[in-house]
Amino acid sequence: MSVGSTARAPAELDTFEDERLLDELRRAKEELFNLRFQAATGQLDNHGRVRAVKRDIARIYTVIRERELGIRAAPAPIEKPAKKTTKKTESDKAEKSDATEESA
Repeated sequence: MSVGSTARAPAELDTFEDERLLDELRRAKEELFNLRFQAATGQLDNHGRVRAVKRDIARIYTVIRERELGIRAAPAPIEKPAKKTTKKTESDKAEKSDATEESA
């Protein structure tokens, strides 16, 4: 991929979750719209960028469709470690109540 973006490389698209893929698709479509607008007004500097963005959009659509068909697996969701909670015992409650009585 000579002109395309490195953020949307095919190997990297496999690691994106579905929501992120849709967000990348939206961004690419917005960029394509802006590039077309610049081309129409004669302000476009790099005409190869239009082609690269179109290819990025096609890659994203391909990954989405292959996931729907079961050809590619969606990445496993990252599990966040549960917060360690400590249960208060009767002795902890008694110590706390003793401390509040002393300060009063």
